[in-house]
Amino acid sequence: MKRFLCLLLLLPAWAGAQVPVEDDILARTLDSSSPYYYTTLMMRYRAGDPTLTDLDYHYLYYGYAYQESYKPLIPVPELDKLLLLASSVDTENPQKETLEAIIATGNDVLARDPFSPKVLNLMAFAYEALGDREQAAAYAARMNGVLRAVLASGDGLSQQSPRHVLMFDHALDLLDVEELPYGKARIVSRNVEFVPLLKPYVVEGRKRRGFYFDFGRVYWNKPEGYTYKRDRTWQFNNLKPREYK
Repeated sequence: MKRFLCLLLLLPAWAGAQVPVEDDILARTLDSSSPYYYTTLMMRYRAGDPTLTDLDYHYLYYGYAYQESYKPLIPVPELDKLLLLASSVDTENPQKETLEAIIATGNDVLARDPFSPKVLNLMAFAYEALGDREQAAAYAARMNGVLRAVLASGDGLSQQSPRHVLMFDHALDLLDVEELPYGKARIVSRNVEFVPLLKPYVVEGRKRRGFYFDFGRVYWNKPEGYTYKRDRTWQFNNLKPREYK
């Protein structure tokens, strides 16, 4: 998906990186006395709790890899339906029925991938277009919390400091938000892929030609004989970014 229906760039850099450490994530998210106990965190997330911190999102996002519902290699047909609905939207004059269908289908997708930036973004757009700014802001906050967690996991500028993601699409969604056109990813190691940029990105005076992403979690429970096929991408044209204040 090359364009978001609305963009919310509330992604300040953290003072320090928060690289996911598996022993730490397991210990904190499984401990019922921990402030990062996963059941409690997920309840707060689904309720749209505005007090969730960046550290909460770190344990929410990476802790999801240990939940039974995390099945990244199983197709989500509802996502195709959602993107078809989104591609039909007239952003200047969206129809109520289409917006309500986006929300209903989006909830089905989020049941399978609760941290999908593109889906959270579409939900924010649909609610805002329906006049429900409270729900729109809540979904936008979720999207930004997820994106900040990924950004803090590594700078992505080398194979030794990749950005860690739970789904292939999350990496591309992040690049979309950063407005960085990308090409076809290539595997560079067992867990890391390199996503080249179509135009060099200048960081501290140096040209960066792409970003490294760690997809290792996707393959933790890979079914025997499974072959992954990339989903087709979607191009959204003439869609203006929106801001929520």
